[in-house]
Amino acid sequence: MQKKIEVTIVNTGEKKLVTPGTPLSSLAPKSKKPILGALVNNRAQALSYCIYRPKTIQFFDLGHRQGWFAYESSLCFMLHKAVRDCFPNARLHVEHTMIVGFFCRIIPKDSESAPLPDQATIVSTIKRRMQVLQQRDMPFEIKTMCKDEALQMLEQADLPKTQMLLEHMNKLYVDMCFLDDTMHVLNTIPVPSTGCLTNWDFEAYETGFLLRCYEDKPEPVNAPVKLFEVFQEHRKWVRLLHLPTITELNRIVRDKGANHLIQVSEALHEKKYAEIADTIYQRKGDVKMVLLAGPSSSGKTTSCRRLSVQLSVLGFDVQQISLDDYFVCRARTPKLPNGEYDFESVRALDIPLLNEHLLRLFRGERVEIPTFDFIKGDPYYTGKSIQMRADSILVVEGIHALNPELTKEIDDSLKFRVYVNAITQIAIDNQTVMHSSDNRLIRRIVRDNNFRGWDAFNTLHRWDEVRNGELKHIFPFQKYADVMFNSALLYELGVLRNYAEPQLKHVAETVEEYAEAKRLLSLLEYVDPIDAKYVPPTSIMREFLGGSSFEY
Repeated sequence: MQKKIEVTIVNTGEKKLVTPGTPLSSLAPKSKKPILGALVNNRAQALSYCIYRPKTIQFFDLGHRQGWFAYESSLCFMLHKAVRDCFPNARLHVEHTMIVGFFCRIIPKDSESAPLPDQATIVSTIKRRMQVLQQRDMPFEIKTMCKDEALQMLEQADLPKTQMLLEHMNKLYVDMCFLDDTMHVLNTIPVPSTGCLTNWDFEAYETGFLLRCYEDKPEPVNAPVKLFEVFQEHRKWVRLLHLPTITELNRIVRDKGANHLIQVSEALHEKKYAEIADTIYQRKGDVKMVLLAGPSSSGKTTSCRRLSVQLSVLGFDVQQISLDDYFVCRARTPKLPNGEYDFESVRALDIPLLNEHLLRLFRGERVEIPTFDFIKGDPYYTGKSIQMRADSILVVEGIHALNPELTKEIDDSLKFRVYVNAITQIAIDNQTVMHSSDNRLIRRIVRDNNFRGWDAFNTLHRWDEVRNGELKHIFPFQKYADVMFNSALLYELGVLRNYAEPQLKHVAETVEEYAEAKRLLSLLEYVDPIDAKYVPPTSIMREFLGGSSFEY
């Protein structure tokens, strides 16, 4: 009789004896939402994974971070297949994430391909095909194969960007995902089958298409126009520099062009800071305060310093305030339902004191500014003070700066609002993009280790809380921005890899965050490293790496 293996199901607390080779799918508990995968010893696995040794298993659905990434990746794969099925002489290009999904284009395979039909016809054709694929409940299959075999198949499938990406990876075997006769490389596990992909829509949007995905019910497409314009502007630069995917980035690095790429990327940033300063100067006499906000690790602080330099060049006397110095004492800090402090809430700031100081400053009074001690959890005063003159402009920086509640006692006509975010445009290949939130998470892992003494586990452990705070307290107010600044740098993943990779490799297999560490490592594995010695001291990157010429 074959010896049984003991497994622990975290979701139910059960211990079960199973036959070797038992797939996860036969162990999944009943759930209101489809089970999409599982953490097996804290490593994300598809439900087709088979058990041969004792394991601890935690099943997850769409509400789990790993489940959400699996869902999005699989949905993009289903769209990829639908495009191939409906328009064999066209190719899908997923260009960037949006608040409600992915913006993509469908373009002819080459100059000799027949023209595509109008946008409405494409939408109806693709949507019907995706619905058919969903109804057929077709399985996503993972096959581990020799890299050379995979490369031959990618060549036959006319996926050159994916082919070139894998060519330079130091692997003998690679995992390929298949949906019927269509192949793809996913940087996450796939969901079990197309029948799981029920919450989606496909529609025309501007000059392309929007693939929408949602957890419970669809929401209106209300992405700020300025945000989409930032994406499109960055896309223009990406294409001018011939950097649409990681493949091209790696080619530049291998051809010894990293230093030039860094110089061009930094020049683009400086140009944008100067343009913002010029816009503010045009409203000179009216604008007295620049409010600069953005989510975690977007580069707000460096943006504040560099914009201030550009404003000084134009003749402004620039004064600065960081909202981090206006936190309330720890005893007054609001708490989350789990009892932890909610530092992401606007109520964690002393709003009355801030408004009192702003009103006094605009009356020309000298104001002593507090400094917040993050270790003790209390504000204190060092004698630091500022005073506004006739030619002064106040730059206020912090995650809540665009929230009208924060500066409610100040006349709106005095304000100019800047929203900063790292909007990553570079894609893994034509069908797979990197989330901007992943870019910021990798930045934060590096910064937390360099300046806060936190390891990657601590940063990953807090990230869901940070993201929830952003969705609630930051993103809803970006619509008020007068201008948006994209702080992503085309080269940064290559530089960050040198710092983030060792940290991620130290996340223990015994914690749930191990799955997220492995996912980020798989992303960084695609990118060739770039030496940080080329990064100038004024760069936003220095906010995370260290070595900045600015004081923080």
